[in-house]
Amino acid sequence: MTRRRDFLKAASFTGMAAVMSGTGCQTMGRPKNNAGSVMGLRAPALDEVRVGFIGVGARGPGAVKRLCNIPKTRVVAICDVYEDRVAKSAADVVALGRQEPAKYFGSEEAFKKMCERSDVNLVYVCTNWEWHVPMALYAMQCGKHVCVEVPIAMTVEDCWLLVKMAERTRLHCMMLENVCYGENELFALNLCRKGVLGELVHGEAAYIHDGRGGYLKENDNGEAFKQFRFKWYQRHTGNLYPTHGLGPVCQYMNINRGDALESLASMSTLPFGFGSAAAEKFGPESPQAKTTRAIRMGDMNTSIIRTRLGKTIMVQFSLCSTRPYTRLNLISGTKGTLADFPLRVALDPNSHAWMSDKDLAELQAKYAHPLWDKHGKIAQKMGGHGGKDYLMEFRLCHCLLNGLPLDQDVYDGVTWSSLVGLSEQSVLNGGAAVEVPDFTRGAWRTAQPLGIVEG
Repeated sequence: MTRRRDFLKAASFTGMAAVMSGTGCQTMGRPKNNAGSVMGLRAPALDEVRVGFIGVGARGPGAVKRLCNIPKTRVVAICDVYEDRVAKSAADVVALGRQEPAKYFGSEEAFKKMCERSDVNLVYVCTNWEWHVPMALYAMQCGKHVCVEVPIAMTVEDCWLLVKMAERTRLHCMMLENVCYGENELFALNLCRKGVLGELVHGEAAYIHDGRGGYLKENDNGEAFKQFRFKWYQRHTGNLYPTHGLGPVCQYMNINRGDALESLASMSTLPFGFGSAAAEKFGPESPQAKTTRAIRMGDMNTSIIRTRLGKTIMVQFSLCSTRPYTRLNLISGTKGTLADFPLRVALDPNSHAWMSDKDLAELQAKYAHPLWDKHGKIAQKMGGHGGKDYLMEFRLCHCLLNGLPLDQDVYDGVTWSSLVGLSEQSVLNGGAAVEVPDFTRGAWRTAQPLGIVEG
């Protein structure tokens, strides 16, 4: 069996040809020669969304159950390295009155056999970051649409691999950015589309919260420090998790659909928080304190982006901040500003102060996004981060069943995720500006903005 590090090297960086030549999928979805932009891609409508699911550790089990409640959608196969996880999620499917899915487990490459199934038409990747790209590439090579947890890729090189494979296979490759489907985010999108905020000028986005407690646990024998995210914190700096805040702001500002990100400058603080917290809790010479000394990721990263049309976006990231949780969802235009956490709006001619609670409630009622207005209650009932996850998955399946372009395409996923590598590059070069690749290759100039949908 191919060792994990060898497979990752082949699939994620310089060896796309090695992935594409796998014998298991030769007759099922070889890349086509008529490569071209997949902006606005309308794939043939599916009669049923038949999902092959990879990864049922933390978030995966909830997603499996939600998918079972989406019309004309069926979970036909589940894969994980661990047999007990697969068995538990398969039992959840049966408990919901659905046919038991096929089970794949026991190997880090068991997902390949699942992707090769002829009855799977959508592969759902819910694994750790380092497997996102290899699994997405193999799924598309096998002729499957694919959706992938955030970030969709951790390097610019891997972003390009996903774009090229999606273009060659003419298949959907979507990053599962659930925050774009939050009630407040959809409300903000509607305000922007209706011109209430005027011409959009500046956005602010973030992922800030105190995640130290998850790693500095009593009596866990250091297992938390072996978790894949912590290993990334030890090896990398910059913004490792940009998409939750950035995704909605990019949709407001028509990034990749009328405008594009142009350049980025990024700076990070030194790492203070994990080490001081570990030393205080366990002692300065404890194994936990010594482990945290290896962290390279700064306590706070701040990136400033300029767009091709001269707009700006600030993006921040912190996982060891003493600040309350925020995604800093802010969009400002020539006629007003919306900010979230908490939700506030200021409009001309009274832009010097936030609206009263009464006026804000009236504005929310008037400009509620029809997608949330129509499906919000059932989404909240089905769950997943307050309903955002269900609404995202419902909308994905709706588009696949009706042959519609997705709300988030491969260009969105890689553009938002490219900040992982670009921010680190800038930080390591003293905050020097770096160019943001145009993954659309100019298609952003004529692409239509994301509309206000109901279905």
